[in-house]
Amino acid sequence: MSDRFKIDVESILRARAGDKMRFIPNFVIGWLKRIVHQDEVNAFLQDEGDIVGVPWLKDAVQFLDITLQVRQADNLPVPRDDKRYTFVSNHPLGGIDGVALGALLGEHYQGRIRYLVNDLLMNLPGLAPLCVGVNKFGGQTRNFAEQVEATFSSDNHVILFPADLCSRKTNGVVRDVPWKKTFITKSIEHQRDVVPVHFEGKNSAFFYALANVSKKLGIKFNIAMLFLADEMFRQRGNTFTITIGQPIAWETFDGTKSPREWASYVQDQVYALASPS
Repeated sequence: MSDRFKIDVESILRARAGDKMRFIPNFVIGWLKRIVHQDEVNAFLQDEGDIVGVPWLKDAVQFLDITLQVRQADNLPVPRDDKRYTFVSNHPLGGIDGVALGALLGEHYQGRIRYLVNDLLMNLPGLAPLCVGVNKFGGQTRNFAEQVEATFSSDNHVILFPADLCSRKTNGVVRDVPWKKTFITKSIEHQRDVVPVHFEGKNSAFFYALANVSKKLGIKFNIAMLFLADEMFRQRGNTFTITIGQPIAWETFDGTKSPREWASYVQDQVYALASPS
């Protein structure tokens, strides 16, 4: 298999860990390969070859055998050359939700989409052209702020999961942690209306238990993130509901609330879109 179409957990670890790589036992590397489904992912990447962008996302939806039900689709703004939007969604799954939302919006807007994502996803060659990577394991690269600025000033629609990590389960309720304010400040700066999106789904009880235990133990590294690929494969064949909210004009975000308070307001609007159980 060409390295161009290959996810290599060991190489990624070596790039991240540097000299500390020698302390990672081989059995741990083998275990990581299994939980990220390296062989299955590589088979898909090999089949995709040079396919990138929205076609790649649509193929990923087919590969995962998921069905999307879109509610209130008439709230999706019609494509216009002179109008750009920021799409913000809850992040219940940490994988399928990103792929599915990108496939839906990418097709609607003829490929004019860009994500702000965990930079590990930049290792997926079909997805990388649509992404600006956010480093979850250390400091941002020097040009990260410039990349974010270029993304918001571009003609592309921006897709954001403002929680920056997938939802957690607290007191029996699955919900994002408080949203970051970046999408508010950048949408105001670039006069982008914000479109709230709700994605219905949840991960396994094991995933939430692991995340909560890690938090209680004060472990800074997001151990639960390692299992997101496994969680994604557990969801194969499922049906998911995406609900599109009415666009919120960027002028709405005035001085009556701080950017952080406006972010919380939009987060509440997203959860208000959830379909009746």
